[in-house]
Amino acid sequence: MKKQLIIIAMALFAVTAVAQEENQFTVDAQLRTRGEYNNGAGTPRSEGQQPATFINNRARLSLGYQRNNNLELKFSAQHTGVWGQSGLNANESQVAVNEAWAKLRFGQGFFVQVGRQQLAYDDERILGGLDWHVSGNWHDALRLGYENQQNRLHMIVAFNQATANNHGNYYNGPMPYKSMQTLWYHFQAADTPLGISLLAMNLGREAGEVGNGKTWYMQTFGTDLSYKPSDFNVHGAFYYQTGKNPAGTKVSAWMASAKVGYQINPVWSVNAGYDYRSGNDGEGTKEKAFDQLFGSHHMFYGAMDYFTRNVTLGLQDIQAGVSAKVAKNTNLQLGYHYFAFAQKATNGKRGLGHEVDLQVTTRLMKNVTLMAGYSTMLGTETMDVVMGGNHKSWQDWAWVSLNINPRIFTAKW
Repeated sequence: MKKQLIIIAMALFAVTAVAQEENQFTVDAQLRTRGEYNNGAGTPRSEGQQPATFINNRARLSLGYQRNNNLELKFSAQHTGVWGQSGLNANESQVAVNEAWAKLRFGQGFFVQVGRQQLAYDDERILGGLDWHVSGNWHDALRLGYENQQNRLHMIVAFNQATANNHGNYYNGPMPYKSMQTLWYHFQAADTPLGISLLAMNLGREAGEVGNGKTWYMQTFGTDLSYKPSDFNVHGAFYYQTGKNPAGTKVSAWMASAKVGYQINPVWSVNAGYDYRSGNDGEGTKEKAFDQLFGSHHMFYGAMDYFTRNVTLGLQDIQAGVSAKVAKNTNLQLGYHYFAFAQKATNGKRGLGHEVDLQVTTRLMKNVTLMAGYSTMLGTETMDVVMGGNHKSWQDWAWVSLNINPRIFTAKW
């Protein structure tokens, strides 16, 4: 009898152990508080304009479920806003669902993902999560894919409406497009640290009045290349746009970037790069200014975010940086940018100025990170002519951010 009980107990333990691999439920939380001192970030300030100081906040709760590696669900809600934006006992709310999707895997690398989700690809220049922004980016989309160790192929389809219409398909809602079809392919070499991505996007945007609107389609084609041998990190990208913009104007625009990084030793690393975005030269009738679409723009064109929006005259960005691990859990980054238009401004010049960005990141404890930064822009008269403000006025920006993002619950059965 004792032997039989032992056998039964062992069998139950084995069944339980297998069952624990079948289902998993997780709860993740994030509280990110960031205080900012804005004395010319985003838009250059004019003489006499006073700086702004504010604190924004993101509180996010995410629920995840996974079953036997063939079904995955995620629901995430967040409250975002500035301290003081809502009064005592206020009824208004800034709560939004930023993720709500299901992912079904069918074996052999095939999957389907449907619902509200982040679309972040390659270096996030065209499609990115924009995590710096208090709300971030999301899309309501259907994603079909195939993945193995060396190949990843995704197809994304989205179609937006402001409401459940009874008649017609006119769209004037908050999303920056009416429809999108994107095809992305990534190849990761097995024997060399080489990665190659190809992207093709067809974007439909509505223009005109209700009942008389028209959808104009613009296409974006491009490639993203990365090569990471030894202590080097080489990256390049190129994208070309054609079709028509929402005004119905023919588009012929492009951008290119190249960046090289080198790890000198475990403490120090350096990088240098160049970005180019085409702009309108006043010749012909085509739109030649490159549209940045839905990327994480804060990552590329200086921390003060002067050029996150589309720039009619295009942009050149010569950049260099150095980073150091100054302590076990602390990193220091110093970046420099020289900005110039791709085309001449009305004063016949291109140069926009020099930006310096400093950032410190330290890990206070598990799941708790403190970050701080300071940036300044030394602009030119050309900056004033096109973007406003007064380059003789000191332009700077400082911030400090506390990010707490623990996994607070995990259950397996």
